[in-house]
Amino acid sequence: MPNFVAPEVKKFMTWDYVVFAALFLVSASIGVFFAVKERKKKTSKEFLVGGKQMTCGPIAFSLTSSFMSAVTVLGTPSEVYRYGASFVLFFLSYTLVIIFTSELFLPVFYRSGITSTYEYLELRFNKIVRLAATLIYILQTILYTGIVVYAPSLALNQVTGFDLWGSVAATGIVCTFYCTLGGLKAVVWTDAFQMVVMVAGFVAVLIRGTSLNGGATKVWEDAHEGSRLNIFDFDVDPLRRHTFWTIVIGGTFTWLGLYGVNQSTIQRCISCKSERHAKMALYLNLLGLWTVLVCAVFCGLVMYSHYKSCDPWTAAFISAPDQLMPYFVMDIFSLMPGVPGLFVACAFSGTLSTVAASINALATVTFEDLVKKGFPNVSEKMSTWISKGLCVLYGVLCTSMAAAASLLGGVVQASLSIHGMCGGPMLGLFTLGIVFPCANWKGALGGLLAGISLAFWAGTGSFIYPAPATKSIPLQLSTLNCTLANSTEALVTAAPTLAPERPLLADTWYSLSYLYFSAIGCVGCAITGLLISFVTGPSKGEDIPPVLIKPVCNLFCFWSKRLKVFLWCGVRHDSLEMDFEKKLPEAAANKTRTDKTFKNNTNKENNHQIRGYNSEENSYTNISRESRL
Repeated sequence: MPNFVAPEVKKFMTWDYVVFAALFLVSASIGVFFAVKERKKKTSKEFLVGGKQMTCGPIAFSLTSSFMSAVTVLGTPSEVYRYGASFVLFFLSYTLVIIFTSELFLPVFYRSGITSTYEYLELRFNKIVRLAATLIYILQTILYTGIVVYAPSLALNQVTGFDLWGSVAATGIVCTFYCTLGGLKAVVWTDAFQMVVMVAGFVAVLIRGTSLNGGATKVWEDAHEGSRLNIFDFDVDPLRRHTFWTIVIGGTFTWLGLYGVNQSTIQRCISCKSERHAKMALYLNLLGLWTVLVCAVFCGLVMYSHYKSCDPWTAAFISAPDQLMPYFVMDIFSLMPGVPGLFVACAFSGTLSTVAASINALATVTFEDLVKKGFPNVSEKMSTWISKGLCVLYGVLCTSMAAAASLLGGVVQASLSIHGMCGGPMLGLFTLGIVFPCANWKGALGGLLAGISLAFWAGTGSFIYPAPATKSIPLQLSTLNCTLANSTEALVTAAPTLAPERPLLADTWYSLSYLYFSAIGCVGCAITGLLISFVTGPSKGEDIPPVLIKPVCNLFCFWSKRLKVFLWCGVRHDSLEMDFEKKLPEAAANKTRTDKTFKNNTNKENNHQIRGYNSEENSYTNISRESRL
């Protein structure tokens, strides 16, 4: 391979460090603000879910900022640059995910009065299922957070000269600091600020990059000539890395596992003061997801237009594709001190928000699902201190896990693979509980194990035996206008090597698109769970509190009351779940009968939700903690 002379790209300057440091300072200050403002009324519930009095606006910003992490800021433009703009099809996946989350999963979680999503599994099944799901979630979140911390730090280190482990440590310390001091409210408001910084960074890159490359029309023409606009590929081959079907179907399963049943998302939604606010937050968040996605995709197209004749990745100016975006930023803003710092702040805004959300969610799950089970009589003051201690512990663990993230390849594929392998089976588990009244705890546990086994089998196999190049070849990149080095070194022809042997499944099962890992885990869990439930004896509907089941059959059987009741499998949705606002007096009259079906304190939750119904908003409203006790 010929040697090329890399153009001089400046490193960070003083103003860049000032802008970057300002991000960390503001984020930490928000944590101090909420710690001081609410120090007298900070209970564990206030700390972990904001007292359940948040409004939809900041929650929407927080959700977008958390899930559009540095993986999006750095990874998505690189994906578009190398593979084309088909990534924009994720806007369909996001739309389906938000609809399913707000209409199917959120109402059940909100009305159940839970703090941890895994509390639902104990109410619906038993403690064993809850514990298994909790442990899987903790593993998934720590692994994912390691990638989110490490990836931007490495990319920025090798391009800007920013110290690798210094940035990793700074991220972990600042996130742990404001999570521990301010709790969920600090996380939410910091995320809102970081969302603004993220969009500002993208807009700055788009404006500067477009102007340097002849305007938007010229960028579009270059992308078209480079085949970057071939978006709709309807090939049904599941081995193809990105097609319309893998992105829309596989992407929906992957992101639904991340949104619909993920503690980090649901914890913010149930912190809203009413169910209506929670739904509005999700739909507003959808606008944010679309905005960030479009910005990232267009950044990739602008970057291709800029480097169409001298690709820095092929010419070995950079050592990994994930460094393309920071390299591009340092290149086009070399004469504008402070602006590269804004982009670095943009990338780290995504990182800070994601890590903070993960730490807060991990602390909540551990406290609610493990600590309170082992020590049920712990005092409120001690509960708050334990919650803060858990934030510190998980801050250290997530930051330390960054060291292992270097082994996982590209940030987008690695992060979505982890979410698929762990989130898919979890999605299947919650779907069993919410949609199928007949599923019992044996089916739930067996289905979860089957889903995890299938997803990790496919995912681990694809990591060891990558898919054939024919299924994921990047689009053509050129080094035609790169400057050749005056090298006198003789070209050494490498001796041909035999391709390593690949097992029979390497070109089929192990070569599935990484976006299908979640679908495999979800479907495997649901089918296995239903089979085991029918073999061991399905649950009786009359023993299941209606608030824990979503009667989706109502959508398809609206024309037949008898058929709907039949498909409810004995669950009394007519008194508690269906058209609740019209049947509130009946629900109160049937309270005595309903109490018999509530076990393990489920009756307490349902009574609370009846009293918490807001007839003005036609939704449920969180009431104060004191009224519950």
